[in-house]
Amino acid sequence: MEVYCTRPRCPRPQNYFADLDDHTTLKTAQQKYCTACGMPLMLDGRYVPIKLLGRGGFGAAFLALDRRIPGMRQCVVKQFQPTGNLTLTQLHLAQQLFEREAEVLAHIGNEHDQIPDLFAFFPITVQGLQSGQQDQFFYLVQEYINGENLEEELIKKGKFSEQEIFEVLQEILKVLKFVHERGIIHRDIKPSNIMRRRDGKLFLLDFGAVKQVTNSPAAASTGIYSMGFAPPEQMAGNQVFPSTDLYALAVTVLTLLTGQEATKLFDGYSNQWIWRTLVNVQPRLAEILDKMLLPAANQRFQSAQEVLDALAGISTSKLTPPTQISPKSRTLPPVKSSPAVVSPSLPPVATFSTWELLAGAAFSGFEGALIAIALFSLLHNLITTLSVSALILGMLIFAQTRRWIEKLDLLIIPGITFAIIFFLPLLRSELGIQQVVVLAIAAALVSIALTALFRLIYKLLSLIL
Repeated sequence: MEVYCTRPRCPRPQNYFADLDDHTTLKTAQQKYCTACGMPLMLDGRYVPIKLLGRGGFGAAFLALDRRIPGMRQCVVKQFQPTGNLTLTQLHLAQQLFEREAEVLAHIGNEHDQIPDLFAFFPITVQGLQSGQQDQFFYLVQEYINGENLEEELIKKGKFSEQEIFEVLQEILKVLKFVHERGIIHRDIKPSNIMRRRDGKLFLLDFGAVKQVTNSPAAASTGIYSMGFAPPEQMAGNQVFPSTDLYALAVTVLTLLTGQEATKLFDGYSNQWIWRTLVNVQPRLAEILDKMLLPAANQRFQSAQEVLDALAGISTSKLTPPTQISPKSRTLPPVKSSPAVVSPSLPPVATFSTWELLAGAAFSGFEGALIAIALFSLLHNLITTLSVSALILGMLIFAQTRRWIEKLDLLIIPGITFAIIFFLPLLRSELGIQQVVVLAIAAALVSIALTALFRLIYKLLSLIL
């Protein structure tokens, strides 16, 4: 089992422990330590990081297993991990924001099903890399939402339809209504902080920049925002309001509708958002978005409920439904949000478990053998067969690395290929169906063996180097 070291600047953070592949052993095992830096790997004695999800300016996020929960529940472990040359004031502010996120999640996470639950918050003090020095790290453990954020979704499938935007607005406005009614302003609404779980449910993430609502003019913003999404009062460091979040949500909608970066949609010369000519939406929806984007906070909608009420007057039957996205729009440039101070977005890091690698190897070997048999029966030329088979197999492996093919697809695709060969004797030439099965299984086993061998060599080299 791979266990990821959470110490910043660890020279070799990936560790492998064969005994932990057994879940029974994992539940009862004693503390494990990083082979490169000596960092304890089982955080708080129970959370086992298995891969890095991403890093930002003030933190890192890891996918972890909770070994004290039946079924080894997956969770996200966020570590306070400041980088760069920070002043003591900036460091203290960043730590406050991290602790504030834990407080907010503890307060509201368990009360709303579209906000991640908080599982734990704890510090760890360990021996530093330098002799006689101790390091302290802070960890926050929260619910893992398995899916894609809207920034990733935009890059993958292209611009959102009017109907999809309507659904996003309704769902996130309900979350903001709940949050605002409890005296909290998110202050960092953007596509990368809205996650769509695999079942389609939307979640609002990253409460590290929250601000308590007060009536005091002295309740100034600390300057935490993402460039392009923050309204004037937030960028100026002034008091923030519920309408501050509504402004950022409207900017988020514009980026999803147009596929363009927020900073490119705002005309600084006229101080206006230029977007209506780029999309085709109902006039009423456009009016609502324009009102959410007004520069003065008191001119916008003052609550999420007001926006929901305005949206209720829109005829959903006239909304533009989702359509097939053209290949051109599928390669839109990513909507990058530029953090002005903090608020990093954590890009996913694609890694594969041992079982995923071996399953993928078995699929590649089995499917590759079937393709080679079928092509050779048609072409009767070994070199051409090998060349075309290698090309097709390379495309299938690439699709696996991008997770376009996974889980049941690994069974369905070979099953379909085998069925075609079974019903078309022409594709197996002089071979019987039993010989085809034996050759495909043998190729799968060889592929598994080679993958396991290369993985073992990689692990040994990572320990030596």
